[in-house]
Amino acid sequence: MGSKLEEYIEKIHYSDKYTDDEFEYRHVILPKPLLKLIPKSYFDPDDSGVLRILDEQEWRGIGITQSLGWQHYEVHAPEPHVLLFRRAKNYGQVPPQPANGRTGKEVRKK
Repeated sequence: MGSKLEEYIEKIHYSDKYTDDEFEYRHVILPKPLLKLIPKSYFDPDDSGVLRILDEQEWRGIGITQSLGWQHYEVHAPEPHVLLFRRAKNYGQVPPQPANGRTGKEVRKK
């Protein structure tokens, strides 16, 4: 898979991110010839030619590069080269601290 795969990696398209109340989303479009280089075990066993849901190690292994927290959650069956990803909308954000530096969890003695 090696050098052939590398030819297609730079042609992977990453959509802009879009959000709802809970998640941040993006879709990734693989070059169609890249599908032929992906291991058969990554496809749905029903022989439909559609990728199954891939874990992070698998999708990174086929050349998809994204920051941490993204989860492959859906495939678009009519277009098996389109992978849908999401992550928690607040992923990686540090919770805001009160201005006084206290967390609000201190116990006061009477």
